[in-house]
Amino acid sequence: MANLKSIRDRIQSVKNTRKITEAMRLVAAAKVRRAQEQVTASRPFADALARVLHSLEQRLKLEDVDLPLLKKATDAEVKTVAILVVSGDRGLCGGYNNYVIKRAENRFNELRSLGLDAQLITTGQKATQYFKRRNLPVTESYTGLNQIPTAEDSGKIADQLLSLFLAEEVDRVEIIYTRFVSLISSRPVVQTLLPLDAQSLSPEDDELFRLIDVDGKLAVKRQVVVNDFSQLPEEMIFEQDPVEILRALLPLYLNSQLLRSLQESAASELAARMTAMSNASENASDLMRKLTLSYNKARQAAITQELLEVVAGASAI
Repeated sequence: MANLKSIRDRIQSVKNTRKITEAMRLVAAAKVRRAQEQVTASRPFADALARVLHSLEQRLKLEDVDLPLLKKATDAEVKTVAILVVSGDRGLCGGYNNYVIKRAENRFNELRSLGLDAQLITTGQKATQYFKRRNLPVTESYTGLNQIPTAEDSGKIADQLLSLFLAEEVDRVEIIYTRFVSLISSRPVVQTLLPLDAQSLSPEDDELFRLIDVDGKLAVKRQVVVNDFSQLPEEMIFEQDPVEILRALLPLYLNSQLLRSLQESAASELAARMTAMSNASENASDLMRKLTLSYNKARQAAITQELLEVVAGASAI
């Protein structure tokens, strides 16, 4: 009977755990949808900004414009590199945090091996705690950000990066974030944020990822978005010097790019958590079936044993 009680208690424990993991899966799925809505809402401004920058590039040829944010240093001139590492504040999301932290650590060691001074700027508790425990140079950390990043979150980080770059404390700023591929796949990538590349301002078609229901199961639908980068009217006259307009718009463009990276990382984290909790729920269901089978077998064995004792006692009379 003691064995039956322990199995029954474990079945109840697994059932309670499954309720928690299933609730976390549903919460992550709802937040992924909210992240989609936020990305969609921010697209009109980002598209309009990119269109203006592209038109200015065509008129001015940005390679010939003397702007600090567009001034590219040669490999020999680069001495200090700041690495922005985008991680999460919480776990229970599979290998999401481990992958991006390992990629950042490898990049840090690679820069150090080249004789460059590498600095770390972290977002999220996981990366911050990991690098500080190893006494690596974390010059700035941002924790407790909104789980679905906003322009205010990216603005604080962008201002710090601009300050470091314009003060010539760093010669290049890189970002390591997780690019969303699918619900079960994401990939940490390294991208240069500063200086801005004039070629990157050229138009490219984009993709949107939408979480949809297919036969009662969640799936991702990819939608190719063709951006409209038609030229501004030739007769349009700028009241200010176009260079001054560029000087004001380039920080906005940097903020837009950073916000996109933060949003993509957040979508990857939520998708990884949703997948991990889905797998945990399925494993809990499998374990419950096995425990129920073991419980029934033990219960049947106990009943059989009691019957044998009754028959044996009756035959002895």
